[in-house]
Amino acid sequence: MIKKKYFLFTFFILLFLLITNTKTVKADSSINDYIIDNQIQPAKIQSQEGTFGVWQGYRYGVGQPEGIVVHETSENNVTAQQFTDRFNSEWRQKQTYVHAFVDNNQILNIHNTDYIVWGAGPTANSRFIQVELCRVNTYDEFAHSLSNDAYYIASKLIQYNLPDVPGQTVFSHKQTSDLWHETKHQDPDYYFSTWGYDMNQFNDLILSYYDNLKSYNNVYNPNDHVINVRNSNGAYVPLVSLNDDGSVSSISNRALANNTPWYTDKKQTVNGVLYHRVATNEWVADSYKY
Repeated sequence: MIKKKYFLFTFFILLFLLITNTKTVKADSSINDYIIDNQIQPAKIQSQEGTFGVWQGYRYGVGQPEGIVVHETSENNVTAQQFTDRFNSEWRQKQTYVHAFVDNNQILNIHNTDYIVWGAGPTANSRFIQVELCRVNTYDEFAHSLSNDAYYIASKLIQYNLPDVPGQTVFSHKQTSDLWHETKHQDPDYYFSTWGYDMNQFNDLILSYYDNLKSYNNVYNPNDHVINVRNSNGAYVPLVSLNDDGSVSSISNRALANNTPWYTDKKQTVNGVLYHRVATNEWVADSYKY
């Protein structure tokens, strides 16, 4: 009996420790890394006022949106411009409209975001700006479309002096469907999953753009690609070249001075070592960064 009580006591102590030490792990995203490492620049937001003739303010008035709903078109091989043209001709019959369409090349704002649209049910319509992400076919196109979408969302949050808070000012259409049950749409979750992506990762990208736009008026921190290097055990920082066969070669006739900043445009891991490129096939190991 004593052993049984001891076992139960130990079990609950371990369970308590497990729960209290659980940490929320940020979603890992190679696509976000690809966007940031390649400094993908979003397209400019183009205004193409459409034919949607409803000029109704949000529940708190004209120019008072409370956030943004992220949609996905669920149709392959249709561009932002093609969707815009379609919506402009069909919204009366379909009784639906959004503020913007985004693909890998364009950001088209088609209705003044001071006024509501019809895209996610009455409750969400009365609160939120709404943007549709178009489907694309390649990894690079997907990355560019995400960059454009995140830029549009971050820009609109800033325009209306809104914080970036997932689930409060940024919603997926799925989240609004689950919350108010006025639509049954589940986008963009499924489409994101086909690229190994999800809303958590997209929210990370939006937040990065939001913070940088507020701080630097650019989606990228200008210091993100500058590293300072120092060799604590020598007079200079050695450089290497990365070969096509996966090997690493020392560079004997060039090195970096200690305590100097260098612009780097690419990262690569070879044999478990992370390297930063500072010139054409001239790389410095991450261990020298400070």
